[in-house]
Parts: sequence; C-alpha cells; structure tokens
Amino acid sequence: MTATSIGHPQASADASAAETIRRRLDTSILTRGRVVIIGLGGIGLFLARAVLTFLAGLRQTLAPGEEITILLCDGDVFEPSNNYRMDIPDFINKAEAVSGDFLERNDNLGLNLRCSPQYVTESNIEQIVAEGDLVLLACDNHATRSLVSRRCAGGKLRNTILISGGNDGVEEGLRGSYGNVQVYVRADGIDLTAPLDRFHPEIANPADHRPDQLGCDDLAAAGVPQLIFTNLFVASAMCNALIRQLMPPSGEPMYDEVALDVIDAVCQPHWISATPDASGPAVACDSDIAPTSTS
Repeated sequence: MTATSIGHPQASADASAAETIRRRLDTSILTRGRVVIIGLGGIGLFLARAVLTFLAGLRQTLAPGEEITILLCDGDVFEPSNNYRMDIPDFINKAEAVSGDFLERNDNLGLNLRCSPQYVTESNIEQIVAEGDLVLLACDNHATRSLVSRRCAGGKLRNTILISGGNDGVEEGLRGSYGNVQVYVRADGIDLTAPLDRFHPEIANPADHRPDQLGCDDLAAAGVPQLIFTNLFVASAMCNALIRQLMPPSGEPMYDEVALDVIDAVCQPHWISATPDASGPAVACDSDIAPTSTS
C-alpha cells in the first residue's frame, strides 16, 4: 500500500502536521461549495495532483459535518503524443484517469472526489460551476475562459473564486517560456478583483473555439508544443494564488494577475483593481497588461 494506513505510527504525525497547517487557514472557501478543476492537460495534471494531495491532508482535520468536494472536469483523453511533457496515469479520459489514479493510491483518505468526463459547454456550465465554488481553470483556449468567466461574473453567483492559468507554446516568435495566472474573486455579489475579460479583449471576444465546437481534425491541429517546465511553473503559480486565498495577508487585497517567465525566472503579481496597500483603486491601461497565454 503506497498511502499511509490508518493506525500506522506515521499517521498521527501526518495528522498533527495537517492540523498545524489547518489552524492557519480559512477553509470556508473550500467547504461552502466545491473545488472544481477544469482542464487536466499539461498544467492541469500538475495542478490536480498537488491540490488533491493538499486537500486530502486537510480533510482529516475538518470538524464533523464539514466536507471538501472536488470535481475534475475534462472531455479530452490522454494521448501517447502527450508523453514528452506529462506523466500520464492512463490513456483514457483525463478526468477519469486522474481521479482513478489518485484514489487507487489514497483510497483510505475518504476524499469526496468526483469526475465529469466532458468539456465545459453552454449547456452544462451551470452544473459544473455553481454558487460558492472555487474554480481552478487550466484550459488551452480563450473561448472556454470567456464562458467560465461569464458564468462566475455574470451576476447569478454571489460568491465564487476563479483562478485561471495558461502559457505560450513553442512556435514562431514564441519560446514557450511565458505564462500568466488570473484571479477573480466575488464575495457577497461584489467583485473584489477583475473578471478575466475586463482588461483582456482576447478573452472578451475570443478568436478561437471551445473543444466542443471543434471536430477531431481541428482539435489535433489546435495543439502546439509546450515546455513541461512552463506548465509546472503556471500550475505552481495557481497553487500560490490558492494558498493566498486560504491564508490572506492582513490588510492586503488579492492581486488580479501574475505574469511569469520560466527562462527569465520572473513571477510578478499585478494589482489592477486595487493597490497592494488597499488604499484605493489603481489605474491600469490596456498597454500595461500582457495578453493572456492561449495554451
């Protein structure tokens, strides 16, 4: 058995460490709704494994009646061509593969893990993203980002958090080292940070299409080579945004975006909706904000 068994001497030490961390966190954003991970490719696979491990440890420290529910969502399948940048658990649907792999190794943790083997579409978005959910979006197209952003910021949800990450591919004029993360927070019907499309016309008016709108040949042609290290960097930056929400610095607002470059060793937060010292709104021009990455 690869997971620590209940009753094993190490189990009490693990629980003690998790409890020490738990006391420093505001876990209400994890238990009021679900944790929804959309997209389980290069970024999403790294992200899901880290987040699932973290949440499984926290689950053991929750009060009676509290629960963390995780939903993994992706309509794609893992392909052998993905091997150069992914540690693939199985060549089946990505959501089913990731959830099955985690539960096989951690079946004694009682994690409430569900999977939805489908793409996000206009017809299912209300079921996939609901009131109170914390959404981690790791898709590879602006059209899906636009759809999820409109669901979160469209006025029907009063409380939600959306953390979206993407990176460039290796293609003409791009070395594949740049990525970015956007964070949208809505509390009691008020936007605390900017929706994904507010300063990004490429998301507000996407030139690409969602996977459910493409045929098989179009889907195959849509992919570009990516660096595994950039995927990992973006997934890590998304985890950083998550832990800042769980352990918010006193008196500091959440940043709206993070720009990163794996070759230049850059990971720079940007406050657009408010200044870092929360003294008032910040003014940002479109020219100050780099376009979001497509992958």
